[in-house]
Amino acid sequence: MLETYRSSFKQNITPINSDQYVPEVELKEYLKINDAIYEVDSKAENGITFSRLLNYKYSDTLKKMDPDHLVALVTEVIPTYSCLVFCPTKKNCENVAEMICKFLSKEYLKHREKEKQELIKNLKNINSGNLCPILKRTIPLGIAYHHSGLTSDEKKLLEEAYSTGVLCLLTCTSTLAAGVNLPARRVILRAPYVAKEFLKRNQYKQMIGRAGRAGIDSTGESILILQEKDKQQVLELISKPLENCYSHLIQESSKGIQTLFLSLIGLKIATNLGDIYRFMSGTFLGVQQNILLKERSLQEITVESLRYLTEKELLQKDTILTENGLIQKDVIYKSEEEFQYSFHITKLGKASFKGTIDLAYCDILYKDLKKGLEGLVLESFLHLIYLTTPYDMASQCDPDWMIYFRQFNQLSPAEQNAANLIGVSENYIGKKASGQAIKKKVDKNIINRLYLSFVLYTLLKETNIWSVSEKFNMPRGYIQNLLTAAATFSSCVLHFCEELEEFWVYKALLVELTKKLTYCVKAELIPLMEVTGVLEGRAKQLYNAGYKSLTHLANANPEVLIKTIDHLSRRQAKQIVSSAKMLLHEKADALQEEVEELMRLPSDFPGIVASPIEKA
Repeated sequence: MLETYRSSFKQNITPINSDQYVPEVELKEYLKINDAIYEVDSKAENGITFSRLLNYKYSDTLKKMDPDHLVALVTEVIPTYSCLVFCPTKKNCENVAEMICKFLSKEYLKHREKEKQELIKNLKNINSGNLCPILKRTIPLGIAYHHSGLTSDEKKLLEEAYSTGVLCLLTCTSTLAAGVNLPARRVILRAPYVAKEFLKRNQYKQMIGRAGRAGIDSTGESILILQEKDKQQVLELISKPLENCYSHLIQESSKGIQTLFLSLIGLKIATNLGDIYRFMSGTFLGVQQNILLKERSLQEITVESLRYLTEKELLQKDTILTENGLIQKDVIYKSEEEFQYSFHITKLGKASFKGTIDLAYCDILYKDLKKGLEGLVLESFLHLIYLTTPYDMASQCDPDWMIYFRQFNQLSPAEQNAANLIGVSENYIGKKASGQAIKKKVDKNIINRLYLSFVLYTLLKETNIWSVSEKFNMPRGYIQNLLTAAATFSSCVLHFCEELEEFWVYKALLVELTKKLTYCVKAELIPLMEVTGVLEGRAKQLYNAGYKSLTHLANANPEVLIKTIDHLSRRQAKQIVSSAKMLLHEKADALQEEVEELMRLPSDFPGIVASPIEKA
């Protein structure tokens, strides 16, 4: 990332006419300690110079509610200009948004009032009539919070509203700085922390880099609020250089290297030790090996990673012999035996590679699928959902035991049997819910994974993120992320099973489950949602209007659709019909190819003489 210092300029390098230019935006950095504001100045003795005192009349109530003077800082710019307030935690984002709204005058309600009401209406439409009570209170005043607890559709609407000036203030977490281009006239950092960790220089620069909008503003400014106890650390933060960038290929027990090697050999980019080592020498890790590798050399890590993959039966060794004897004999290898081998990918390795399965979990997945063959419960999707619940999300899960116990008791006898086969008993969950001590050791990841399976199973039955969010006391954004991850992992497991004949039974089951997880709607809406631009809400509208299949949409009249479906523009109607026609043609072409293949006379049919070219 390009550094943006005070007195430096951020330019928007956008293709424009030769007689036009985008004005430069001057960025100014400030620190706020108590009610004094200091400007960051590299020429000053301690790096800052006094700028001004905050001039805002605070009541005793406001002083208690807003000790950091956030209301004073934001009202200097909103609603005329936009403002971002970065907060350390998600909960703090919501609290700050509500607190600021309590002390804004009613004049703020009049700013872009109609557009704000339209925004609230749109938020309700995408959430089946539901609306977060905090957003219901803050949006009329032009304020909203933005963090991972929101669904992607909610984020999109709020970001669009902020970009067009309907919302003038967002309280957000640090992830917004890196992921979304939402500039502001003023950026306020609520504290020099991200969660409990002190800010890094690159995080700080990323956040304050949102200040200033090229082509719109002539200036942008950032204000970092700090307490006296953090002053020395902050002074170091604003003056030190950005942290160095290092390769992470050897992080997590060299898992990245092992995955890379499996891909190299699976794609036949490099299959012998010499070629693999030469490839590694050209990576970022190879360039930085003298800095990062203190205990082991790159050669040793390469050999150890290949040994690990071989021991896991993901790779198999091949002996390479030439007329001149062994090839690739060089300093990489430590013994005569190791000189002799190149590698090829095994069936299990190919399944892991094709399914893009994390190598930390591929052997666990294989065992789980193998165990599932012994007694897969197909009365419902629960057992299958468990097998496609992402392992990495289970390790981060912290179940609510009372909710867990309540959900467990609502399972049918067959579903409870599936839970027992997985390794989770009602007795164990009951004891955890009642706070009893448990001597028996149970795999925590299995327990957590089944809990997330309950969330997904409930979501597939109810298809409403809001009701599931309330039922499990989880943020709706987290549930949506879980659903997306599960749909992706289900597809990965499907590809994994396609490469292993012993898991043939899973193929048809996982195709159907992947569809259900991807769309998470009632079965009749899935064909409609395959069309570009049709999400759940629109699919329901179309279905209720009588457009119940792809064929219906492909033959629809866009003008009739506009009159029949609420809030559907002419452009959207044409796009839906066009996309449906294209999908229908693709499916028809695929069926035609199948027909031609079935009708074609086999080349090995008795009595057919092969041509000289075919013989050759």
